[in-house]
Amino acid sequence: MIEQVMELAQALGGAGQDEDVLRMLCVNACQMLDRRLRDGLTPEDCQGAYPLAAAWLAMDWLRCGQGLEGITSLSAGDISVRRETGGSDGSKLTQRAFELMAPFFKDDGFVFRGVRG
Repeated sequence: MIEQVMELAQALGGAGQDEDVLRMLCVNACQMLDRRLRDGLTPEDCQGAYPLAAAWLAMDWLRCGQGLEGITSLSAGDISVRRETGGSDGSKLTQRAFELMAPFFKDDGFVFRGVRG
């Protein structure tokens, strides 16, 4: 599975990156997703969502580590870089990865059971 995640991450813009760093990010992304999977599910049970989500996590971490989070546009002529401002936390790929994997994750959200009155 790691090799599939690596290939996706490279295709998504990780080509040319230090392969050891990219592999470490992919391995850790897979471990993060594994911990959140519902009991009894494997990465293969996630209908292709798992490798894409892991690649998105790795790419987001790579971008953040390079100080590129929030960049929305880059031009070469007369060099121009636009950075998203406002309420962005720079982790849109992470958010998308978690949304993609939501059907396969444990339900660990808040549960309100009642109040004695």
